[in-house]
Amino acid sequence: MGAFDNLLQPGRIGNMEVRNRIVMAPMGSNFAEADGTCGERIQAYYEARAAGGAGLIVMGVGAIAYPQGTAEPYQVGLSDDRFIPGLQGITARVHKHGAKIAIQLQHAGKSSVRDLAEGRELWVPSMPPAMKTDMFAALTQEELGAFISSSKSREKSGVKIRVMDRADIAQMVEWFAAAAERARRAGFDGVEIHAAHTYIIAGFLSGHFNKRDDEYGGSLQNRARFMLEVIAAVRARVGADYPVWLRLDARELHMDGGITLDDAKAFARMAEAAGCDAVSVSAYANTSSGVAFTEAPLVQQKAGFLQWAAEIKEKLAIPVIAVGRLEPEVADNAVAAGQCDFVAMARKLLADPELPRKLIEDRAEDIRPCIYCYACVSQIFVNERVKCAVNPMTGHEAEIRLLPAARPGRVLVVGGGPAGMEAARSAALRGHAVTLVERSGRLGGTLFFAALAYAENGALLDYLATQMKKLHIDVRLNTIATPELVRQIGATAVIVATGAERSAPPIPGAELDHVWSGDELRRLMTGDRADEIARQKLSLAQRALMKAGSLVGVTDSTDAIQNLSRVWMPLGKKVAIVGGGLVGLELAEFLVDRGREVVVLEEGPSLGRELSIVRRWRVLDTLRRHDVVLHTRVKIEAIGRKTLHYTDADGNRHELSAESVVLAVGARPDDSLARSLEAAGVPVSSVGDGARIGYIEGAVRSGMLAGLSA
Repeated sequence: MGAFDNLLQPGRIGNMEVRNRIVMAPMGSNFAEADGTCGERIQAYYEARAAGGAGLIVMGVGAIAYPQGTAEPYQVGLSDDRFIPGLQGITARVHKHGAKIAIQLQHAGKSSVRDLAEGRELWVPSMPPAMKTDMFAALTQEELGAFISSSKSREKSGVKIRVMDRADIAQMVEWFAAAAERARRAGFDGVEIHAAHTYIIAGFLSGHFNKRDDEYGGSLQNRARFMLEVIAAVRARVGADYPVWLRLDARELHMDGGITLDDAKAFARMAEAAGCDAVSVSAYANTSSGVAFTEAPLVQQKAGFLQWAAEIKEKLAIPVIAVGRLEPEVADNAVAAGQCDFVAMARKLLADPELPRKLIEDRAEDIRPCIYCYACVSQIFVNERVKCAVNPMTGHEAEIRLLPAARPGRVLVVGGGPAGMEAARSAALRGHAVTLVERSGRLGGTLFFAALAYAENGALLDYLATQMKKLHIDVRLNTIATPELVRQIGATAVIVATGAERSAPPIPGAELDHVWSGDELRRLMTGDRADEIARQKLSLAQRALMKAGSLVGVTDSTDAIQNLSRVWMPLGKKVAIVGGGLVGLELAEFLVDRGREVVVLEEGPSLGRELSIVRRWRVLDTLRRHDVVLHTRVKIEAIGRKTLHYTDADGNRHELSAESVVLAVGARPDDSLARSLEAAGVPVSSVGDGARIGYIEGAVRSGMLAGLSA
């Protein structure tokens, strides 16, 4: 048997034969046109996933009552025949590649934030309970202005609540049925009824939200009545042989009276008896805090929902679709063990739409990994199109294409960080002969250090380093780029990816030995000319400890340095980090995990503005749970031997005890090397932080575009 034979075997949902058990999970993308129709952007997006080998694609959040009941500004409509031509374009393009495609039928109920923003009524089973949330506290002013459920929207339109009466329920049932029939005419192979995530059906199922005292509230059977009426109406409209299934919450977390696992098992059995062909198992958490969003539905924990799916499957004869950060190996084992029948992936297929095909071809090492940075879903909160930090093509499949070079040449890439490696990879795939030179003794650059701070980043580093070998890129470590080298190689194009320049801010005391720039700390921890830094910053005793810990000389293993950094680091017990951006917060997270007492001081009004919103919620929650003190709107006045002096927003002066200070500020693009290499007379382009500070996302995007245009 092959490594993924269980995951890659054909499966069946109702009468629909699916070529493998990999499902593209439904996910709102904001890729539709402004009028809800499906244009080239969304058509190309889904075609890429079909071409990549997925067995089944479930198109997310098709709005059954568009524009009513929508949660996104660019949501797909299903409420009128005018939507059918664009939808037919998608189904035809997916079918061309041998995949099946369904569409999710959705009305967002109390979460219909477009209704809220545009002055329409929110349709709900009962008056929603009052909820306080800290989701807005971590947002910048710019993000607050665009946040889809901001208080400004409420103030502008007023909150109009419509508690559904029997006529409204009948209307909602008809919207579901009509949308299902329309989906069938558009060529979809099946429909998924969305009965989770606090949307309208889940609102009836949940004892937390459903406080009705009629036949649609109270008992489990009563709360399921609306769901069963929807299933019956959909089945009557599309026929007995058309695949219809349900998405359910296994649990509603942190909600009094919310859906329990026993409730979910009962609802699933009812759905099966009503004629559903499968059940897709998700979950939802109370969003009183932003970090809860990464507990459910967008789970951070590996295989976070799998056990719940397995327990629901024990009660059913129909297939169960599992979702929730399931790596291919875990997914294959889950299918083999009978814990589920299909595995749905969303973020992974944004990062690499060819994941299924690479598994089929036994090329798992070539799968571009999701790094769980939440850049994708964070876009939805600010009314933007979905993107992927590691795959710039996501959502741009119609315009960014990898095509063979008209005249293959010799490309020199300077810098072995994420921008440089991505540029080298893209240029090599176009047919160029590529040489990559790196000043230090290992690949990775700032990505290596980022992988220490957030381990998920390590998968991207491993992937890019593997591609350097598999594409036979001439990698030269410990090599300085010069005009002479450009001429020696015979380069027809030069891509410079040497990163940013980081200089200490003009703070009295910044030159002291216990004060570290982020760049100095990175070099020491990753072995990039570490001896030079050690001689400057460490005592003889500290250097001896460093050598004993073998921190310098560790090869390419982030895991090894992760472990060694728990034994020895050049920082004292109390650490002050100056700068509360991405670098400062992830460094703080890294240090508290190693037993340091950390204080973060940020000059501006916001923390972590470069982090995606959802990732920022997680980081800030982690820091607060570890009692990290976070200051904003402060000015650093001076650094002493054991103290740091700062002024707060009111002009009050403070003294902070600090054995070590890290300056996580002062990064700016450095194109000096690019300008010097132009002397060789060949085209030179700068990418990554050397061109514009953009961190991993900016590095990968600029590197790819440079490689594709070389």
